[in-house]
Amino acid sequence: MKCICAHPPVRWASSTAMHGTAARTTTPSPPIDDCCTVLSSHASTPSRPISASIFGQKPRTESARSPNTSSMSSQDPSPTSTQCNRSHGMTPSKGLTHRPTVTGTRGMVSSAHPLASLAGLRILMDGGNAIDAAVATAAALNVVEPYMSGIGGAGFMHIYSARDKTQKVLDYMGLSAATASLDQFADEATRLRGPLPILVPGACGGWLEALARHGTMDPLTVFTPAIEMAEAGYAVTAKNHEFISSAADDLRQHSGPAVSYLVDGRPPEPGQIITQADLATTLRLVAEGGEEVFYTGELGQKISEHLESIGGLLTAEDLRGFELSWQDPISTDYRGFTICGPPPPCQSGQYLLQLNMLEAYDLADLGHNSEPALHLFLESGKLAVADRTTFTGIAAPPIAGMLSKEYAASRRDQIGDKARSSGGETFAPHLESDQVHPGDPTAWMKTECTTHFDTVDAEGNAVSVTQSLGAGFGSAVVVPGTGIALNNLGRWFDFVEGSPNVIGPSKKIEMPMSPVQIWDKDGLRMLIGTPGSYGILQTTPQMIMNVLDHDMNIQAAIEAPRVKTSHGFAADVETRIPDEVLRGLERRGHELNRIGDWSAGVGGGQGVWIDPASGAFTGGADPRRDGYALGW
Repeated sequence: MKCICAHPPVRWASSTAMHGTAARTTTPSPPIDDCCTVLSSHASTPSRPISASIFGQKPRTESARSPNTSSMSSQDPSPTSTQCNRSHGMTPSKGLTHRPTVTGTRGMVSSAHPLASLAGLRILMDGGNAIDAAVATAAALNVVEPYMSGIGGAGFMHIYSARDKTQKVLDYMGLSAATASLDQFADEATRLRGPLPILVPGACGGWLEALARHGTMDPLTVFTPAIEMAEAGYAVTAKNHEFISSAADDLRQHSGPAVSYLVDGRPPEPGQIITQADLATTLRLVAEGGEEVFYTGELGQKISEHLESIGGLLTAEDLRGFELSWQDPISTDYRGFTICGPPPPCQSGQYLLQLNMLEAYDLADLGHNSEPALHLFLESGKLAVADRTTFTGIAAPPIAGMLSKEYAASRRDQIGDKARSSGGETFAPHLESDQVHPGDPTAWMKTECTTHFDTVDAEGNAVSVTQSLGAGFGSAVVVPGTGIALNNLGRWFDFVEGSPNVIGPSKKIEMPMSPVQIWDKDGLRMLIGTPGSYGILQTTPQMIMNVLDHDMNIQAAIEAPRVKTSHGFAADVETRIPDEVLRGLERRGHELNRIGDWSAGVGGGQGVWIDPASGAFTGGADPRRDGYALGW
């Protein structure tokens, strides 16, 4: 395994400010599988520009300027309309919640399962730092949320080191097989399950690299909570049951009925105990033998030999060649905060561009989840998607241009008062003239199944992590005798000639994973992220705006009802949004799919807010899944 340090920062700045609205407190319904939707993406000409008569306000006409500019026209909103006009220097506190916020002063872990959060908190209480806790949480999620992420998957770890005073993104996404080609995936079924869409698993290397670079504990100590849970077993939750049930047929087909996630070949019922002795052995082997065991040693040999026996593409040579890298984040300023996410081939640029477009409007004045605010969000999202599918996967993506305020203003001019048709979430080679088309950010150049969790400690270290298997249990291939469920991250390639993200040999995919850190001029204020396939890039900005525009506490911001645009005029909407608002959106031409009051189809966010005065932590976690925050 090699480690590469690369990618100069595209944009970095500092800033200031603060943040809710009520979400109705009904009981969440069971989740739907949000890990597997791949659509098609792109764009058109505006119906007519949004006017003051429609929304009661205009965007800044000189929004191409820096937010700090003092030159304004009399028709613009006040200069503070691009700054956060909430309570500076205070923890946001608005919003009704289904569950209370969690507070702490020594540490905080927010993850998609209470036992995983407990594993991370245990490490913090034993003297570990946030990096140790993050790896412990990741390993524990492999046990208690095995369909979302694990050692057979990959991800991104966004780390702030208080010792080094550095913010870096650890990219541990693996490559496609050296022999991968488009013609091998002519049958659509081969793109989704089985041995072909498996990429080199990067999680093992990523976890150990994070510990070696920034941790304080040895790997065996950090992995011990997960090992103990795998050996002793854990009680299945209702959501565990649903996700395992949805993948049971594929697991039986590709791994056999004896796979440890099934009980007598059937999905376990809530309350039943699952043990994973093989996974416990694997975690202990890795903790004691390092990444060599996984990439060149005993485990690597088992992986490559098994894949060869079932017609897979990955080889021992592919595993041996795994490289991870440390990158600088990309960022934009929004309301006086600096929003930071992973660089390409991660797709953070989509929601950063969207936030730049929306910054010109006083969203708080428009009202949380009001008809005009949601229309602006959906339409700006379509424009950002069109750019992401066109530019993120090319060799030198024009990120500086995409994230310029001038470019955002040019794209914002495309928003009309009626809905427009989107080409969808993946590359669309042919767009109709009236669909949303990509822009030209080069003209502005000046130079899943997935899980998310966050950890912070009293020393100031902070980690935001998003990682994935690609779909529920990934490829559904579990390597015999290891407990390793291998990813199907190759399904995130495009299978269309001409796409910058088309499948190919030894290639890295574009991924919507995006662990976020948000800073003001005085320091780190918030960590947040979500699973949810391409919806990650729409759920993330909604949670951010709930805090920075609407003064919501972190739990309320995560719980608030969401929307998600997809292909054409379609959009998914949670029905806690008032029906009169939804009917108004339909009159504008949006074709709404009402997905219930609470749906995991719009993500499962986790987050931590850091109080600017006291340094205390407030944690939030999503009831759409099994998420729980625990503080100390």
